[in-house]
Amino acid sequence: MTKLPCRFAILLLALGLFSNWNHVHAQQTATAELMATAELPDAPQPQPAIAPGAATPVPHSDPQTKRILGIFPNFIAVSANTRLPPESVKDKFVTASEDSFDYSAFALPAFIAGESQASGSTPEFHSGAPAYGRYFWHTFVDQTSENYWVEFIVPVATREDTRYYTLGPGQASGWKRAGYALSRVAITRNDAGNDTFNLSEVVGAGASAGVSNFYYPRPERTFSNTANKWAVDLAVDATGFMVREFWPDINHILFHGNQPMETH
Repeated sequence: MTKLPCRFAILLLALGLFSNWNHVHAQQTATAELMATAELPDAPQPQPAIAPGAATPVPHSDPQTKRILGIFPNFIAVSANTRLPPESVKDKFVTASEDSFDYSAFALPAFIAGESQASGSTPEFHSGAPAYGRYFWHTFVDQTSENYWVEFIVPVATREDTRYYTLGPGQASGWKRAGYALSRVAITRNDAGNDTFNLSEVVGAGASAGVSNFYYPRPERTFSNTANKWAVDLAVDATGFMVREFWPDINHILFHGNQPMETH
């Protein structure tokens, strides 16, 4: 039932991508500052100051895509500086369903099932192809259950917005964006657009962990296993928020904006 090795690998991958982006961003910033201070004979004159009340230019930010690397679901991510109307009950149900049953939603359970079988995390599943099938459907149900608890059932009751609103490179430094992304596990928006405690995430992930005791083998239904699953789900979701925050930047660096965007 425990999937810590794979989950921590995903976390390390996300941190590595962020560190690489931050390094590249720092180099680009230093180059831009050097060019700005250089005295060029034909350099353009400074632009006039923006008049009071005029709109402030917003630095360019690449949009989110529906899938990360064309594989992993990214339906809840909202591009930086985007204003959206409140989610309806139907919107929350559709988002949870997309995250659960889109073709891309089968990739991560398939990978985790293989890692879990290799590590023998649930001995009761035994070995061989039938064991992989057991690992896969348990992992897929885990993912689907959490999606519906976190993105539909609890947020409908608490009137919380399930979307991840990207802070974007024009709003803060890389480290501040990382802190913002990780904090979304505890802080979200309600349907009125105000910050609130993220009951959907905390309570929803806990409920999903509890429900899993109904379909895992009896020896796995312990308090420690349930608490561990709850904590791992929160950690994975926090990592997912950080990946979503920096995905537009990473996408631009890796693909130079040429990857099919499939924006909302």
